[in-house]
Amino acid sequence: MNTTRGPQPHGAALEGVLVLDLGQIYAGPYCTHLLRSLGATVIKIEPFEGEPIRWRSTGETSGQAFLMLNAGKKGLRLNLKKPQGREIFCQLVRQADVVVENFTEGVLERLGLGWEVLHEIRPELVLASARAYGRHPAAEGLRGMDVTVQAVSGIVSSTGFPDGAPVKAGGAVVDFAAGTHLAAAVLAALFQRERTGEGQHVEVAMQDAIVPTLTSNFAGLLESDGTFPERTGNRHGGLAICPYNIYPVIDGWLAILCLRPKHWTDLCRLMDRSDLADDPLLATPAGRVKRMDEIDEAVAAWTSGLDKTSAFRLLQQAEIPAAPVRTLTEVLYDPVLRDHGMLAEIGEGSRACTILGSPIRLADSAEPQTWPAPLLGEHTLEVLRDWLNLDDGEIGRLTVDGVI
Repeated sequence: MNTTRGPQPHGAALEGVLVLDLGQIYAGPYCTHLLRSLGATVIKIEPFEGEPIRWRSTGETSGQAFLMLNAGKKGLRLNLKKPQGREIFCQLVRQADVVVENFTEGVLERLGLGWEVLHEIRPELVLASARAYGRHPAAEGLRGMDVTVQAVSGIVSSTGFPDGAPVKAGGAVVDFAAGTHLAAAVLAALFQRERTGEGQHVEVAMQDAIVPTLTSNFAGLLESDGTFPERTGNRHGGLAICPYNIYPVIDGWLAILCLRPKHWTDLCRLMDRSDLADDPLLATPAGRVKRMDEIDEAVAAWTSGLDKTSAFRLLQQAEIPAAPVRTLTEVLYDPVLRDHGMLAEIGEGSRACTILGSPIRLADSAEPQTWPAPLLGEHTLEVLRDWLNLDDGEIGRLTVDGVI
């Protein structure tokens, strides 16, 4: 998918690693998406009705969100509520390196497939679990998904403008932060296994994964006298940098920030505001923060007379951090993202779809082959035959018994 890389002399980084994917929605599937992009073989195991994200569409191939996150995975339909289904799963575990799941706490245990059971079956196994809040007495029995964890972790209360209602983040930031951290935990456990020969249970709490993103906001609160605003709009989350905002242009909006002294003096030069550049009280970030309204008004007055392209070009030439606010459509068809393989089109006919790539770039590792996300149970026969050596008679009985 990535067209910018030269030939890679080695195989994929995780070639030979088998991952059983019990993930659903975003956190678990994104973790296995990252592992697959590094070369792991991923078998996506779903119940008869499919994982919940398939329910967003009535089409045969499921909705676009499912297709974006599950390309290149093998699809196995398996009823884990039946003893035969659990036995098939355990047979796969005997060959697997990793199991990834983000069920509600206790689901695997109620199925008789908790960590102790899986570890006894295969001591080398890594079980990776994403939870809303992690194992803690205060969180026992609590359920959570992206927006609810955003709400409880401070993301919602810190998003929006001071005089407006709290707003959730535009993207599913909690789910994807958790999935990314879970993939890192898996890689660490696999690396440790090289030394110890033993697997382990790794866990990421969604709330734990997202809280560090509020570092600037927490810093502003801790450094204040207790009057720090909960929401800062498009200004810096800790109100520690100025200018730092989204400013109007003739045909849209532009993000501008001045981190270094030179950024500020060069911006004043572009705006033809020597009075601001020569003001000693505005020479430091702290000084500019005290007059934030005045500075934002000055920057907005300058940008509002320019179109997006012209303003961005001037700021880039002056090496001032800036970027146009782009629409989702512009991002979806961005040529750089396309060249990187972060967004790509694969498949033909009814299987044609847009998929996500991986932001992880390994210079000397080959990229694995990619195909469209599986239809529900598309590779069931292949998995049972190739991995478990079941014959047609055994597979037929499992079908009749409602196991596959």
